[in-house]
Amino acid sequence: MPTNLNSSAPHIAKATMWDDDLVDWGGHLEPIDGLSTNRGRLLWKGNEDGLPEAGVWECTPGSWRLDLPRDEVCHFVSGRATYRADNGEVVETTPGTVAHFREGWAGTVTVHETIRCVYMLR
Repeated sequence: MPTNLNSSAPHIAKATMWDDDLVDWGGHLEPIDGLSTNRGRLLWKGNEDGLPEAGVWECTPGSWRLDLPRDEVCHFVSGRATYRADNGEVVETTPGTVAHFREGWAGTVTVHETIRCVYMLR
């Protein structure tokens, strides 16, 4: 099953370990420990306002503040992280976890083991 990012349905075979063309996306806007970095690859980005957006995202261990301006669905394919909402709710992510973080979700994220997820922003 080959990867084809120029397809009418862009796709990545073996997304859990695919490493071609991952781009350095830098650090987080509001780091807590300042160590966590991001890289990824866009599969799709809308034309006018940049939405919807879909891709693969990878993040190294560390923690940061997160305030989501739009809905985001994540399917975590590797690693482990804790999302702690400002209201105290905790979402633990491990391989196979699918989470829908609604627009306005706010809290902190702590990545314990490098995570990789397939995501879509609305």
